[in-house]
Amino acid sequence: MARAGAKKSGLGTQGAYTLTALLFCLRFLTLQAQDTVPNLLESKREWARGGLRGVLCGRNKLSPKIFGGKIAGPERWPWQAALLLRGRFVCGAVLIDSNWVASAAHCFQRSHKPADYQILLGYNQLSNPSSVSLQKSVHKVFVHPDFDKHHFLGSDITLMQLHIPVKFNSHILPACLPPSSVKPDPAVTCWISGWGMITEEKFLPPPMQLQEAELTLVPIDVCKDYFKPFNNAQPGSKPVGIHEDALCAGDPINDRSICRGDSGGPLVCPVEGIWYLIGLTSWSEECHSPVGPSVFTNVSYFAEWIKKHKQENPAPDPGQAPPAEKPPSLNPDLSRGPVLKPRMTALLTSQFLLLWLILFNAQ
Repeated sequence: MARAGAKKSGLGTQGAYTLTALLFCLRFLTLQAQDTVPNLLESKREWARGGLRGVLCGRNKLSPKIFGGKIAGPERWPWQAALLLRGRFVCGAVLIDSNWVASAAHCFQRSHKPADYQILLGYNQLSNPSSVSLQKSVHKVFVHPDFDKHHFLGSDITLMQLHIPVKFNSHILPACLPPSSVKPDPAVTCWISGWGMITEEKFLPPPMQLQEAELTLVPIDVCKDYFKPFNNAQPGSKPVGIHEDALCAGDPINDRSICRGDSGGPLVCPVEGIWYLIGLTSWSEECHSPVGPSVFTNVSYFAEWIKKHKQENPAPDPGQAPPAEKPPSLNPDLSRGPVLKPRMTALLTSQFLLLWLILFNAQ
């Protein structure tokens, strides 16, 4: 997860950029100061009828409106998981049920064998497992069949079924899944978390403390305009663009974005005190200043696909699970699953900010 510190470049005149940045900061701070909780559902009555109040998912011990910072506390994001490939950290992941975990499909290009993967839960520092940390074996892997088939990193989602369900506690809880009717409010502020690199060249140092950042959802039209396909793309390459299976979020003022190793991790948004898994970290430009929007898999788009696999795959026999292993202590110099970066032309950050501001103020 990056908060780049490099000097900005390519921004046009300094005065125009400063004015734009100031206006955007005021808008961003206004959103953070709102007392009302954003409504992500088309109907609150539908929400209540669904029995979502009182559920175990999407809860933590902290209020969703905590002042931002770079380091996440031990019980801040209890659904955060780490994906290991043959014992090496490659990507983030998200607990969505007692024995189901979601991640990005592009994290599974090296292998689809369940035995090659392990899931770490209850970790805050990857180099320092605690008494609540767990390593879980994977029973089945379901990479979406349309992954990267029709457009660049399309359908970037994978489900994993665990051999043995986890027992929930304040450090290990699932994020709530949004129904397919959820339409994220462009004005809402959401959060990302992960153990990814802090710049394109710098690994997260020991003890590999979980990082967090607050982002604003970017209107889909703005994101489509930002990511323009590269004019001289190689023949046969998949078209790059933002489609209905994806969504965008960003914070260009504070240079917050996803980075290498954050892939598959959560983008969660609060609604009435409950955290919903709105997106899975998918791809972005390089994580250095100036940053553009980060792109996420739109989880609600795949609500029926997720439901189908959970219904068709009952819990496995725990007796068939491999022996439980001690939660490992990981080192920072591990291979990281990439946040993939397409080749494209993009709006200058100053132009992007202006377009974003115009749309916000028009609401």
